[in-house]
Amino acid sequence: MDILVLDKICKSYGDGEGSSRTVLKDVSLTLSEGEFLAVTGPSGAGKTTLLKIMGSLLEPDSGRCLIDGENIYACKDLPGLRNRKIGFVFQDHRLLPQLSVIQNVLLPALAGNNSVPAETVGYARRLLEYAGISDLEERYPESISGGEASRAALCRALVMKPQLILADEPTGQLDHDNAINIAQLLKTVSRDFNTAVVMVTHSGEVAAIADRQISLYKLNQDTIKD
Repeated sequence: MDILVLDKICKSYGDGEGSSRTVLKDVSLTLSEGEFLAVTGPSGAGKTTLLKIMGSLLEPDSGRCLIDGENIYACKDLPGLRNRKIGFVFQDHRLLPQLSVIQNVLLPALAGNNSVPAETVGYARRLLEYAGISDLEERYPESISGGEASRAALCRALVMKPQLILADEPTGQLDHDNAINIAQLLKTVSRDFNTAVVMVTHSGEVAAIADRQISLYKLNQDTIKD
């Protein structure tokens, strides 16, 4: 089943002087449930722009982005759809320093709610165990390593049981061994949770762990070569 469908996505940015630069042009792709896709390419080729469009954070100039068959930019409750169906993992983790690891993981479940159901708390603890960091539950971000923070961020992305995980350079600040471990964990997650995963990376070695790769190019405004 196709979880993500991009249909002729185009995006340009104005330069403030009346002209614009095309970043993405007629980008089309599909991603099935349980599939792990790596997106590579040079800086400025549109990797993060593409990820933001997939994640409903940036509207394209034209084209459609469907998640589980729903055109997200025609959705009346976009924040709700984003919280239910999409999990995000960022390069800098974005763990809140004043919250413990388990509290950070539970943050998406607090959106629009005053409390978190006991079932969700139990699920968050199982995710921490799955990621190998259950012993860090009550620790704070400043007292854990970069690799551990990446695992906590992945648990946070999974806590709402999304159909799509979007990871923007999740290994960019890690050493080689931790980078490989996080990429392998993303692959395991895609299979064990049957969740589609899109990872942006500059590393060819990290990208090779994914099931499939696409590359974005700036030359002649070419966008995707599959």
